[in-house]
Amino acid sequence: MIISTTGIEGKKILAYKGIVFGEVVAGVNMFKDMAAGFRNVFGGRASSYEGELTQAREEAIAEMMERASERGANAIIGIKMDYETLGAENGMLMVTCSGTAVVVDF
Repeated sequence: MIISTTGIEGKKILAYKGIVFGEVVAGVNMFKDMAAGFRNVFGGRASSYEGELTQAREEAIAEMMERASERGANAIIGIKMDYETLGAENGMLMVTCSGTAVVVDF
């Protein structure tokens, strides 16, 4: 279980296992850049970028969950997500997430 709040209502946190992170840096190819450029001029949603963003976010969360599991945690609380562009021409997308790995009495 991952949540953005600092506790789980009705559940007792038995142990805190530390802060865990998930990071993904993904390149966006030139064809998606071109399609997004057309959307920028003519309007509409850039679904190619949305797909990249969704995939990067899911990978970052999965990585964070794996790191929490390696510490013996069964939940992560206080989740925060961040999105950035990187590279000389902002051609890379970075998604990071962090939270506190905990053991919860389910």
